[in-house]
Amino acid sequence: MAKRKLIATAAMGIEALVAKEVRDLGYTCEVENGRVYIDAEMEDIPRLNLWLRTADRVKLVVAEFKATTFTELFDGVVELPWTDLMPWDARFIVDGRSVKSKLFSIRDCQKITEKAIVDAMQRGYDKPGEWLPKTGAYYPIEVALLKDVATITIDTSGDALHRRGYRELHSQAPLKETMAAAMIQLTNWKPDMPFYDVFTGSGTLAIEAALIGRNIAPGLNREFCSQDWPCVPKKAWYDAINEANEKAEWDKPLKIYGIDLDPRMVKLAKDNAELADVRDAITFVHSDAAALKPKEEYGVIIGNPPYGERLQTEEEIIDLYERIGQQFAKYPGYSVYMLTSYEDFEKAYGRPATKRRKLYNGNIETQYYQFFGKRPPRRPLESTETK
Repeated sequence: MAKRKLIATAAMGIEALVAKEVRDLGYTCEVENGRVYIDAEMEDIPRLNLWLRTADRVKLVVAEFKATTFTELFDGVVELPWTDLMPWDARFIVDGRSVKSKLFSIRDCQKITEKAIVDAMQRGYDKPGEWLPKTGAYYPIEVALLKDVATITIDTSGDALHRRGYRELHSQAPLKETMAAAMIQLTNWKPDMPFYDVFTGSGTLAIEAALIGRNIAPGLNREFCSQDWPCVPKKAWYDAINEANEKAEWDKPLKIYGIDLDPRMVKLAKDNAELADVRDAITFVHSDAAALKPKEEYGVIIGNPPYGERLQTEEEIIDLYERIGQQFAKYPGYSVYMLTSYEDFEKAYGRPATKRRKLYNGNIETQYYQFFGKRPPRRPLESTETK
């Protein structure tokens, strides 16, 4: 099949993680702000949607061209091979964005783009003047203008990729599944190590760790709009799903713990883990994070603690950070990773982070504080000498 350009969109600050996932799947790519351009084929759309843990969406690039007038935009869109991509009854909508471009009216850009697509479909299917029924498969189209360059894409994911299908209910300040996966990938955790999610909430970090630890594709429990597209071979979907099932280590034992002070959150996290098919991989505990007493000498402690953005007072936040800082310091073999928007976190926690990284939890700018623990002693290498 012919090579295509795909875009994996990403939250600011984690594009490199998305690119690594793409390359690990065997594709070449280029990184830009908020997106990763991928060289692939239509039949690769299923694998990318199933496996990308930190990307927001996978979009098919239909075309990129310069457009400084509505005539240029219309002419550029109408000449595209829409009938190769969409059937006559395609149910499509056109969304729009414009940044630093002469065509700044988003609504007008959407209308011009839709009119051009309709004209192209009527011409291509030899049905001049007929209304498009728009009763078939769903095609979310976007016209995005940046510095007078129009990029026309179709979203192959449908619902954003953070919607894994396991979190029907969530806590008041939910952490997106894609961001949770990114946080885990930025740690030194390996599946044979203990993993403590000490503010588990709806269980997202613990569940994402279990999916990673067992090599379970994050998209296995959900559907994608491109599953109904004739231009994406059905066999590609069957093959990708079979591959994901074969690679999953469903029964692999893991030492993952989800801890929360609110018993309702513990119950919710258990229910979500059940929906994700990883309930047996996680031990959920009703407890205070500041009372943590790990059984093992080495491991990872991770958390998305309260920021004070909603109900907590600053005094309560400071007290919490002081207490966890004092408690976690008792376990030097543990690396600690905390995501918060509280600017004086290190002061309250009691020591400076080894490393910090700016991340966006939704629209909230946060810092990801990383405190590296002692490394476990290396195991002696087995002798390769023959007896």
